[in-house]
Amino acid sequence: MSATIDLTSGLSGWLELSAILAAGFGAGMINVVVGSGTLISFPVLLLFGYPPVVANVSNTLGLVPGSLSGTIGYRRELRANRHLARLLLPASTAGGIGGAALLFVLPSEAFELIVPALITLGIAMVLLGPLVQRSAARRAADRPASTGTPVWMNIVTFAGVFLLGVYGGYFGAAQGILIVGLLSLLTVETVQSLNGIKNLLVMAVNLIAAVTFLIIAPASVDWLVVALIAVGSALGGIVGARVGRRLSPSALRGIIASIGTVAIVYLLAT
Repeated sequence: MSATIDLTSGLSGWLELSAILAAGFGAGMINVVVGSGTLISFPVLLLFGYPPVVANVSNTLGLVPGSLSGTIGYRRELRANRHLARLLLPASTAGGIGGAALLFVLPSEAFELIVPALITLGIAMVLLGPLVQRSAARRAADRPASTGTPVWMNIVTFAGVFLLGVYGGYFGAAQGILIVGLLSLLTVETVQSLNGIKNLLVMAVNLIAAVTFLIIAPASVDWLVVALIAVGSALGGIVGARVGRRLSPSALRGIIASIGTVAIVYLLAT
C-alpha cells in the first residue's frame, strides 16, 4: 500500500501535496532541457514514505504529460528530423516494454548499482559528440558522395536506443542524457535537434512503461500522486521547452554535464 496524502491532517498534508506538485514541475522542466528529472521527483516520493515500486510506477505515469508538452515544444526540431524519429521510435517503444516488465522481475539494485557509471558515460558522449561529428564530417568530405547513412550505423543506433529504452522502462534516471550522448556520437545532428528527438523517445518509453505498469501492477499506482506529478510535469515541460530551445549548443552541453554530475554525486551519496 502507498503512503497516501491525508489532507485532513492539517498543514503537513498540504505541504506534502505542494512538495510533490513542485517536484513534478522540476522534473518535467529538467527532463525537457536535459533528461534527469526522475532524480528529483522519485526521491521526493521516497522521502514521504511511498514504497519504491509505488513511487517508481506512479512517478513514471505522472511524467508522461511533461514529456508530451516538451515534445510539442520541440516540434520544429522533430519535423526537421522526422526520418531519424521514425527509425528510433520503434526501438524506444520495444525497449520500454521490456524494461517495464523487468521492474517486477529484477531487484531494483540491478540497475541502481550501475546508474552513476551510465550517467558518466552519457556526459562523456555528450561532450565528445562535437569532436566525433567534426571528424566524421572531414572523412565524409574526403570520399565520394554516398547514397546515405550506412546500414551498419542505423543498426547500431537502433540497437543502442533499444537498450536505453529497456533501461528507461526499468529505472529511467538520466535516460535523456544517455540518449543525447549516444546520438551525439552516431549522428551528425545538432544537440538541439537531438534534444527534440530525445523528448519524443523518452515520452514513448514513459508512455509504454506506464501502460505496462497499469496492466501488470495496477495496485502499485497512487492516482493522487500521479495527478500531482502529471500537472506539475506538464507545466514544467512547457517552461523547459521555452528555455531549452533558447540555449546555445555549448550552454546546453554544459547544463547537461553539470546536472549529470550532480546526479552522480547524489546517487553515490544515497
